Amino acid sequence: MTAAPHADLSVKPTLTGGRTLLRPFTEGDLPAMLAALRDPEVARFTGSPAFTEDEVDRTRAWYLTRAGQTDRLDLAVVERATGMCVGEVVLNEWDPANRSCSFRTLLGPAGRDRGLGTEACRLIVTYAFDVLGLNRVGLGVYDFNPRARRAYEKVGFVAEGVEREALWDERDGWVDATRMSILAREWAVHRGRPAH
Repeated sequence: MTAAPHADLSVKPTLTGGRTLLRPFTEGDLPAMLAALRDPEVARFTGSPAFTEDEVDRTRAWYLTRAGQTDRLDLAVVERATGMCVGEVVLNEWDPANRSCSFRTLLGPAGRDRGLGTEACRLIVTYAFDVLGLNRVGLGVYDFNPRARRAYEKVGFVAEGVEREALWDERDGWVDATRMSILAREWAVHRGRPAH
């Protein structure tokens, strides 16, 4: 086995796609991220409690400290045409010994249904494999979020199993979550564009 590059999550890159740009958060992104976090659909699809106004200061501090984190990578998703932050992508739960990370994303209403999430996913996964040298990127998606699952499948994530009744939802009751992952050897073949 060839030695892989050492993952350095202290480096916060700027990654450019056709329609999206991933970059470290700035203070100017905070209004867009606060608006996204206030969106009931974001709270539901991420399995988070409803955002409350007493969380504003803590949330502001959270985003402004992401650039200093050495064990995770949090980047703003920016629509290139408008320069507006529409969400985030995150590599976290880094396991250096096994060269793996978890992935999550959040898009506010302004970033949905236009392919921005799929492109952002492709950009961060490319970085995970090509630059960080990871072997595996995993995620979980709730069954009531088929839009996100389709985006992950378009990029090459494969369903691994189901976490039964992983979340209680006021509308749907108990909701399952699907675990998905993508491996470096799979990525090397399709580069985020698998044949379906």
